[in-house]
Amino acid sequence: MAIETRDVLILGGGLAGLTLALQLQQQDAALSIRVIERRSHPVPEAAFKVGESTVEIGAHYFAHVLGLRDHLNDEHIRKFGFRFFFSDRSENIDRCTELGVSRLLPTPSWQIDRGRFENHLGELARERGIEFVDAATVRGIELGEGAASHQVRYAQGEDEHQVESRWLIDASGRAGLLKRKLGLAKTNAHDVNSSWWRVEGFVQPKQWSSDEAWLSRCDPPDRWRSTNHLCGPGYWVWMIPLSSNAHSIGIVADEALHPLSTINTHDKAMAWMREHQPQLAATLDKPEYALLDFMFMRHFSHECTQLYSDKRWAITGEAGLFADPYYSPGSDFIAISNTFITDLIAKDRAGQSIGAHAAVYQQLLQSFYDNTMLLYQDQYPLFGNARVMPVKVIWDYAYYWAALAPLYMSGRITSLSMLGRLRSQLERASGLNAAMQPFLRAWAEADDYGAPEDGRLLDQYVIGWFHEMNRSLRDAQEDDAFAQRIADNVKLMERLAKEIVDHVRAMHPEIDSDELIAMLDDVEVGEPMLPQVWYAAT
Repeated sequence: MAIETRDVLILGGGLAGLTLALQLQQQDAALSIRVIERRSHPVPEAAFKVGESTVEIGAHYFAHVLGLRDHLNDEHIRKFGFRFFFSDRSENIDRCTELGVSRLLPTPSWQIDRGRFENHLGELARERGIEFVDAATVRGIELGEGAASHQVRYAQGEDEHQVESRWLIDASGRAGLLKRKLGLAKTNAHDVNSSWWRVEGFVQPKQWSSDEAWLSRCDPPDRWRSTNHLCGPGYWVWMIPLSSNAHSIGIVADEALHPLSTINTHDKAMAWMREHQPQLAATLDKPEYALLDFMFMRHFSHECTQLYSDKRWAITGEAGLFADPYYSPGSDFIAISNTFITDLIAKDRAGQSIGAHAAVYQQLLQSFYDNTMLLYQDQYPLFGNARVMPVKVIWDYAYYWAALAPLYMSGRITSLSMLGRLRSQLERASGLNAAMQPFLRAWAEADDYGAPEDGRLLDQYVIGWFHEMNRSLRDAQEDDAFAQRIADNVKLMERLAKEIVDHVRAMHPEIDSDELIAMLDDVEVGEPMLPQVWYAAT
């Protein structure tokens, strides 16, 4: 068998692998790249993969780094933000606490039909000279020692192939081919499971109400374009529209409160839905919403002890890390990881040593992951509290938009000089978040507000600083102005934290808040960050 040679070999031609191949080819057209994918292409639309909702980093990566904005606008759905209903067992969605925007925020994101998108990526890769080998199965991996090439054997139909490459990338999803070979898998304590399915047609929340005042609160566009979250104690349900005239439905639940055994078949999931989300269940029971697929996953959150190596291999996408889908961070981590890998390969091609950068990128992505996990770990019992959760969501957004999103969207995520310059600000933001998450949890434990039918719309669009944080994500700035912007964002986080702590202490002085009080001792709140209605319904 003849051995073929390529510069980069990518195991896995899903979202992470194909976008990485396009990013590498865009940076260096001389690279020879082969992508090996297990599935046959084209893949089905709608009934394919989860991960349809994008947020700002991932959306920016697809639209601007890879130049796919026209495809996203033409072939997918402009997302109407996240929307949350605190609605356990409610049959009156128009009386539930609703958190979302009344109008589109400036920085766009999209609901992506994964089948349609990955088909487009595969076609684009081939058009640009990337070798995209589908319906292929990896049979063996041998990592080269020192300067020696890596070798991979794979089968495509009846044919056996062997290829060697200077760089080997594992983008094989949960198969984790390289991660398993090297023993890099790591579990975590986030014991949450999910089941999901797709149905034909669009699910329209406006059909659940005849209240004209409620219907007009955010129309147009309409609520169905949002990533809708129906939240209750220990769980949330997603509703995501797909441009192929289908809707993605998912249940994500804490094992301790809603065991996987209660949602691991479609019949069980629908029985669970009739109990906890009866309005959605009644819609899905209609014959026009035909079932397209069903899947479930136990303990989906996982880690990886190493992602980047100076021995010229790397791991990206779900083959490496996955946190939790609540804020749709999957494509964000693909964007960041692929950008790190692209930079490492460029430095290696230029003859530079990559050991220090590989170690820094490993540390950075692990830090991003750890801080993201704080948003979810042990927080699911809060999800049914309509007083605590809106404030938590605003806090979580502010943390995301304050530093990580601007760093990536400004193109500075690989600038070690800027990261060093911002180190104290980044540590301050991370420290505030690490202290705030258990405080929010303690607030929920002390609070019995639950999910009453108070009819509030908590409109993020009209909050000036929130709107401006979103808008400024697209700003192009020189280094000094950018560094000042991050500093200002962290000060905003401090003010928000101070206000939240003061409000909660007034309601629940028994909650231990000494750590946050000490961290915020010199912070002046000034004008209210959130209207009073965010803290308690009137």
